Amino acid sequence: MINKILIANRGEIALRVLRACKELDIQTVAVHSTVDRDLKHVRLADESVCIGPNPSNKSYLNIPAIISAMEITDSAGVHPGYGFLAENADFAEQVQKSGFVFIGPNPDVIRLMGDKVSAIEAMKKAGVPTVPGSDGPLPEDKEACMAIARDIGYPVIIKAAAGGGGRGMRVVHTESALHNSIHVTKSEAGAAFGDDTVYMEKFLQNPRHVEVQVLADGQGNAIHLFDRDCSLQRRHQKVLEEAPAPGIPDDIRQEVYESCTKACIEIGYKGAGTFEFLYEDGRFYFIEMNTRIQVEHPVTEMITGIDLIREQILVCAGEKLSIKQSDIKVNGHAFECRINAEDPKTFIPCPGKVKNFHTPGGLGVRVDSHLYSDYTVPANYDSMIAKVITHDVDRKRALNKMRVALDELVVDGIRTNIPLQQDLVRDAGFRKGGVNIHYLEKKLGL
Repeated sequence: MINKILIANRGEIALRVLRACKELDIQTVAVHSTVDRDLKHVRLADESVCIGPNPSNKSYLNIPAIISAMEITDSAGVHPGYGFLAENADFAEQVQKSGFVFIGPNPDVIRLMGDKVSAIEAMKKAGVPTVPGSDGPLPEDKEACMAIARDIGYPVIIKAAAGGGGRGMRVVHTESALHNSIHVTKSEAGAAFGDDTVYMEKFLQNPRHVEVQVLADGQGNAIHLFDRDCSLQRRHQKVLEEAPAPGIPDDIRQEVYESCTKACIEIGYKGAGTFEFLYEDGRFYFIEMNTRIQVEHPVTEMITGIDLIREQILVCAGEKLSIKQSDIKVNGHAFECRINAEDPKTFIPCPGKVKNFHTPGGLGVRVDSHLYSDYTVPANYDSMIAKVITHDVDRKRALNKMRVALDELVVDGIRTNIPLQQDLVRDAGFRKGGVNIHYLEKKLGL
């Protein structure tokens, strides 16, 4: 068992990892930037190390500084959380070469799934359903690209192979716009990701965003923990999630679950991971795999009773999966609302000092947050400050519980998106279930 883990992240996920480590009797090391010295997990960790100034590239993305912190604290492993270096294959490789354990899959698997073209190829081989597309990078020849688009059928979407987070993609509705769209997307991809490779897929017009949570030990064992619906999004950023996804036939679910666990075994996956799909007209279409823990993992934990961070640490420490597929059952329904320090109408980030922070409570209510009264939210990082999660025996009761929880939540001193979330859980269309990925933007007039 690993005796000391360095947490290479910040905020609520760093605190979440710290709690899992403490329950496993693992010592913790918190690394932080200069502005983050007062983060809750930094105060609670056994040791802490400042790794640089506020900009991410000089602190949380500074691989040499993090490796040095592991060396001077005699850490055995590192947990990257999500974001920052969590899906950086070079970081994972450097960690392993330096003699430490990376809490995540091996670097070659991260590279495989980080490149959207190679990921799609691997998924096709494993029988995971994919979106009709170019089956590889787009050629330079203009006529060849047009032929591919005609074969797929308009509208199509041009995507950066190294893209993510909603960046590096462009929808094309007509042949006349195709060439310029490819050129612009390649330029954006090169500037944003250092790789201008792009590929083409059929653009699904009204899909839902449904994802499958998996755990695997890299030793031939893999399980799924059912699915989540993450369709309420603004500019490709998730706002509210739930598990399980409503209104999907069981036979269709089971088929995609089995393909995901098979894929994990075939690529030698280790740790927690998420297969993301678009779901439309009764069919799943693979879009990408996140080789890390997800922001929305708590809803899966609530309906299965499985501590995903704990299991992630154990299998990456070399243990075999202790859970069998037959052990896991869906128990009720869960929702998660992401609480951001931002104006609820303009969505402009609103950092500042939190004068008063009061969390909701009661049976089936969970709040993951690093906030406390008099804490100052910095302007340097992502604006998410909390996650409110509710669970009950069915969807209606879990959603009603979320309505009550949001009404109890108090964050004074800064503006937040709590009013937006309060509106969403009361929205008639969302309460019916099964809204598509465009629903929120249409509601907001974006």
